Amino acid sequence: MPIFPQNVIAVIWDFDKTLIPGYMQKPLFERFGIDPVQFWSESDGLARFYEGRGARRTNGDTLYLNHILTYVRAGRMPGLHNDLLRELGGELTFYDGMPEFLGHLSKHVEGYPGYADHGITVEHHVISSGLRQMILGSSVAPFLDGVWACEFAEEVAQPDYLDSGQMFGGDERLIREIVYTIDNTTKTRAVFEINKGSNRNPDIDVNAKIAHEDRRIPFRNMIYVADGPSDVPVFSVIDQNGGKTFAVYRPGSATEFEQVNRLLEQDRIDAYGPADYTDGSQTAMWLTHAVERIADQIVRDRSKALADRLGAPPGHLADD
Repeated sequence: MPIFPQNVIAVIWDFDKTLIPGYMQKPLFERFGIDPVQFWSESDGLARFYEGRGARRTNGDTLYLNHILTYVRAGRMPGLHNDLLRELGGELTFYDGMPEFLGHLSKHVEGYPGYADHGITVEHHVISSGLRQMILGSSVAPFLDGVWACEFAEEVAQPDYLDSGQMFGGDERLIREIVYTIDNTTKTRAVFEINKGSNRNPDIDVNAKIAHEDRRIPFRNMIYVADGPSDVPVFSVIDQNGGKTFAVYRPGSATEFEQVNRLLEQDRIDAYGPADYTDGSQTAMWLTHAVERIADQIVRDRSKALADRLGAPPGHLADD
């Protein structure tokens, strides 16, 4: 008997330039008067900086987190703590139609009798190399079933803390340590956590070998929505395993249009459209149709499985 009924559809979203027009750190920089161009230029140069001083391996996707901590220690972001990050998330501006579209998509499926009979539901998950607390403080958070993004801690465990319980936090609340990171490659791990159900059941190890029929959300029940080449690892995992992939671009941006069009030409994605999620837009209609196609397949699969289990009903024997 399967562990999960596999009647959940997962729409998995990137965040920056997918749900919002730019980068989520914008209100953070505005709060402290930080020049974003200078900050990102410095962050982009960190890998070269550290490699020039003996480091042999660096992670360019997440070094910006270290630089945020450097700014905090230098007093350039005084008083920055996790609650403030969450508060700043409330200042994020989303693309047209968001976050309402997430709720509409879920209700569209759950309210359709043919789907409701099979208990089909839609979940929304965000996987981002951005800041988790800002996402959780944003207007999209109430519609999300899971968020994978980078986390800071304010208290740092000291040597022998297991025995002494000693922590270092200082007199002032500040973010002090990086405790979780997501980069463009480890996003795929999050997808497997959704696939196997380890995000819902901690007893399920994401690295454990689990038969496909025992996984919570099959890849064929997934849709991944993102904006560009950095998402190719996840696009590939979803696509190769039967899921659907969709890229978005900022409306009116020729550069972003060319970027996603190139992904289509390289067979990296199924389709693309402008990041406009209003009712009746091309993107809203494509995603709604994709969810319906997955739901229809779930109905067919479950109906067939039920028929196979019940067998053919007894009939009358013809007279000899």
